[in-house]
Amino acid sequence: MAINNELELLVALQDLDMMIEEISEVKRLGFSADGEQELINAREELASRISKQLVYSYEKLKKRYKRAIVRVKEDNTCLGCFIKLPTSMAAIGRTDKTVIYCESCGRMLYWLF
Repeated sequence: MAINNELELLVALQDLDMMIEEISEVKRLGFSADGEQELINAREELASRISKQLVYSYEKLKKRYKRAIVRVKEDNTCLGCFIKLPTSMAAIGRTDKTVIYCESCGRMLYWLF
C-alpha cells in the first residue's frame, strides 16, 4: 500500500478516534449515545489496513497530542505547532513517498494541495 493511502487511512483513523472520544464524553455527562461499538469496530478494521509501525507511531503521538496527524498549510506551516517547515521537507512531503514528521512538534504531516 502506498504511503499516501496509509496517511489517508491514518487521518480517517484519527477522525474515528475523535468521534469515539466525543461519544464517551456525552456518556460521561449522563446522556445516552448509540453507535460507539460500531465506531470501535470500524476503527479496528481500519487500523488493520495500516502498517503496524505507523499505527504504533500514531498511538504514541495521540497520547501526547489531541491530533497526532496535522495538515500543512500552503505556506509550508505545520498546523500543529504553527512553525514554518524547511522548503526541502515540504518538497519531500508533497511526494507522499515517506511519512514526514514535523521537526518542531513531532506530529505526522500531510499535504492537501
